[in-house]
Amino acid sequence: MAAIEQLVAETPLSRLEGLVDPGTLHLIRTAVGDGVVAASGRVDGRPVFCWAQDGRFKGGSLGAAGGDTIKRVFALANRAGAPVVCFPESGGARVQEGVGGLTAYGAIFHAEATARVPVITVVAGACAGGAAYGAAVGDLTIAAGADAKMFLTGPRVIQEITREEVSATDLGGVKVHSANGVIHLAAEDDQEAASYVREILSFLPARLGEAPPISAPRGPIGGNPGDVLPPSPRQVYDVRDVASRILDAGELLELCPRWARNLFTGLGRIEGMPVGIIANQPRYLGGTLDVAAAEKGAWFVNWCERMSLPLVVLADTPGFLPGTGQEREGVIRYGAAFLRAFARATVPRVTVTLRQAFGGAHIVMNSRDLGADLTMAWSAARVGVMGARQAVEIVGRRELAAGADRMALETAYEIDQLDVMVTARAGFVDEVIEPHETRDRIAQALGAFV
Repeated sequence: MAAIEQLVAETPLSRLEGLVDPGTLHLIRTAVGDGVVAASGRVDGRPVFCWAQDGRFKGGSLGAAGGDTIKRVFALANRAGAPVVCFPESGGARVQEGVGGLTAYGAIFHAEATARVPVITVVAGACAGGAAYGAAVGDLTIAAGADAKMFLTGPRVIQEITREEVSATDLGGVKVHSANGVIHLAAEDDQEAASYVREILSFLPARLGEAPPISAPRGPIGGNPGDVLPPSPRQVYDVRDVASRILDAGELLELCPRWARNLFTGLGRIEGMPVGIIANQPRYLGGTLDVAAAEKGAWFVNWCERMSLPLVVLADTPGFLPGTGQEREGVIRYGAAFLRAFARATVPRVTVTLRQAFGGAHIVMNSRDLGADLTMAWSAARVGVMGARQAVEIVGRRELAAGADRMALETAYEIDQLDVMVTARAGFVDEVIEPHETRDRIAQALGAFV
């Protein structure tokens, strides 16, 4: 009985019904079929358009008629100014239709890439070839359960061409794509995936370029965010604990939690205003920036810009991760993309340096000169070209050779160069604040733009 109920729950129609408010689903192009179900509906009272593929119909392959239905959904959504939620499950273009199937996918890619509304994709089954591309072209991708898989070329073809044997799960399962950023959220099942979609939509505008919806303000959970920081600057902590003490009701939705864990990205609210949070995560790699973190950061800043979400940046980083491996992987290019995203962003953005920010990482994490609207730092923060230990090796080389006390040199360098008041007096940081003031100061700053 349970197996039958599970089978019923996974039909394309039931996925759409599980997403929208009860009684609001209205089907579109019902006579066309061809393995695609499309509809309009409401999510928490807001209009949405949605479509789902039937993985059991001709192997879930996409034909011209089904492709036309999906294109129609995007056209209607653009006209209505309503987000699109997609439920692909397909083995790719229908072989029997030749180039017609490829053309259908090309048109869908174009519709997704040029959509004037948010596009969220929920992958519940296998998506191969064009279906995998389609799932990634949208704005956010959610995996629904362990059966979610994405790959351009399936295991059988890989074995034939490269002689490599790999399972579908190891090739393109949830763990694989959660770690590389293809999947932004992983849900246990269809029901949790639908809950994620509803939560995400509550942060997003109906039409790109419009302001996100403002909710009723809720107070913080209490506690001084500064109390999260350990006594030693070399000790780690979870930056999410800082963010939760700043946000409304402490609520935080983390995006891409398994990709580049040294950089946190997520959504929350301050005084009812939706915001994107981007923060160095000292729990992993000490909060240093590397290739993966820079790529993730650039993606998130660009995504928030597309969604008109103000950005709150929490900086605590000793710099970029050094090493030959990073240089060979192109850290310069990825780091440049990250700073370019901030430099070009037009949404309101505020930076708070919590503990330290050194070198290029200080610049990249939304510094004043990249266009931040307000830069603040906690009173005990340190900002500079590099930490005192490394700096003394350069500027104090002669003194050290003459037998000077290293600790004394480091202390003097911190006072003269790294103390945040030095930075503030020079105008490189707008305000030095106490940690308990953080939420109010961010709210005041963002309130001027909303």
